[in-house]
Amino acid sequence: MPHSETHRVDRIGWLRAAVLGANDGLVSTASLVVGVAAAATSHGGILIAGVAGLAAGAMSMAAGEYVSVSSQSDTETADLAREAVELAGDHEAETRELAGIYVGRGVAPDLATEVARQMMAHDALGAHARDELGISEITTARPIQAALTSAITFSAGAALPLVVAAVAPLDTLAIWVAVSALLGLAVLGALGARAGGAPIGRSVLRVVFWGALAMAITAGVGRLFHIAA
Repeated sequence: MPHSETHRVDRIGWLRAAVLGANDGLVSTASLVVGVAAAATSHGGILIAGVAGLAAGAMSMAAGEYVSVSSQSDTETADLAREAVELAGDHEAETRELAGIYVGRGVAPDLATEVARQMMAHDALGAHARDELGISEITTARPIQAALTSAITFSAGAALPLVVAAVAPLDTLAIWVAVSALLGLAVLGALGARAGGAPIGRSVLRVVFWGALAMAITAGVGRLFHIAA
């Protein structure tokens, strides 16, 4: 009897961009705010720096993801075009190549040949894309989706330290931002791990450690270039 299964690998495209965007937004904006606050600037100056960091970071993430994933998409398109030419040139050789792939995965040679012929008859390019090139519906590059996801999640992550900075007293602003950022990173790490089926504790420790390190370094830079308010 057929039964439905839910696998987490189909989330890999948007999950990667979402987790990366939110973590980057939270860490970079919180670090910027903490660094500027350590330089003893005004409350307004801290908020302006934070908002500017949010805008610049969101656009940078969107552009970076779009360019990176577009390059992947271009490579996939070129590989598929090359494979289509090879299929048109020597269909039988491509059938043997596909059968060889199945044999390498443990299928008996005669059965592998029969499976390859049936797969080629059904969707030759799709079979080679999936089994030879590793391109499938799950892993196909989607530049616009990645760019929008990164920009939106970066902004969402950056919003937390900005809200805290807006309401916290100036003399303890850096502490409030740092603590709230670490808590936010812990939550993001747990959510990302849960969505991806990874160990939650390890994920939380990883993001909290690197977030704390980033804020400590920027706070040190701020102290080094201390400016009287």
